[in-house]
This record gives sequence, C-alpha cells and structure tokens, in this order.
Amino acid sequence: VRGEVVASTFDEPATRHVQVAEMVIEKAKRLAESKKDVVILLDSITRLARAYNTVIPASGKVLTGGVDANALQRPKRFFGAARNIEEGGSLTIIATALIDTGSRMDDVIYEEFKGTGNMEIHMERRLAEKRVYPALNVNRSGTRKEELLLKPEILQKVWILRKLLYGMDEIEAMEFLLDKMKATKNNAEFFDMMRRGG
Repeated sequence: VRGEVVASTFDEPATRHVQVAEMVIEKAKRLAESKKDVVILLDSITRLARAYNTVIPASGKVLTGGVDANALQRPKRFFGAARNIEEGGSLTIIATALIDTGSRMDDVIYEEFKGTGNMEIHMERRLAEKRVYPALNVNRSGTRKEELLLKPEILQKVWILRKLLYGMDEIEAMEFLLDKMKATKNNAEFFDMMRRGG
C-alpha cells in the first residue's frame, strides 16, 4: 500500500498540530471525492482536541477539565469526515484516544468521542507488561453493527465466544484466545474446535 506520513511532533506548537490536521483532512476528503479509498491513522484524537483547546479563541464557557465549550467542534468535524461516498471513494479514520491518564481534560475528551466510531479497541496495559501481544482487552473491544458484517451463523458463534470470554479476566481471555488461534489454521477450524469443546 502506498502511503504518506504527515507528522507534527510533540515539540511543535499547538497551532502547527491544528494546521497539519486540517491540511491532512482536506487532502483526504479531496482524494475520497476522487474515488480513492483513504485511511487516516491519527495518534491521537486527545492530543488534537488539546491543541484545538489551546488555539481557539476563548468562548468564556469552560467545561469540566478546562476544555473550552467550542474546542471540540473542529476535532468532531475531523472525526466526522469519515464516510463512504456514493459514486466516490471512502474515508476511514482510525484514531487513538488517551484514557486513564489522571487528566480530567483527557477524560472529558474521551467521553465526547466515545461511542461515535464504528469500532472500539481497548488496549490493556497489564497484557503489555506481561508481554502478551496483541495487548487487547477483548471483552471491552468490539464492532458496532457487526450483524451487518457477518453471516448469521458466524455471528451466533461470535456471540457464544464473547459470552465464554466475558467470564474471564482480560489476561486469561486473551491467552485463551491466542492458544486456540495458534492451534487452528482459519476461522472455520477455530469455531469447529470450540464447538467440540477444544
């Protein structure tokens, strides 16, 4: 896949972060309108929202955590630009969000964006510390509207698997899943082994 990396490093001023983000989203929208499929990897929506909070003129109304009431409008517009264009291409945005940082501002930003995406993947620090990769919390991660993506018979198996994993803590669930996946070649084999109690 041919890609382009556009960066604004942490030592750059907030105005530069905002400038780079707006340049990237406008280019991505034009490419999608030109029937191209575009993916933006954004690290992170939290830092982008912080940058906007710094550069926008003060509205006089400050939310919990020191977030200006107008600061999240443009990051929401950025994130909301993701779409599939009829008779065009598509724009997919995959963004990280910082949580559990101890910052009330980060919590407010996360809550504002939580539930707006089609998918949430929660990373699990305890798994990473134990060197279990991918360090995903499978019980907190998922796709919305997965019934539109999977055949009914597969969806039923996924739901049964989720119920099984939900009874485990995050480390046990991921280790169980990885062990079973390593023992099979594909999804059909995996679900067949699970059905047999493997």
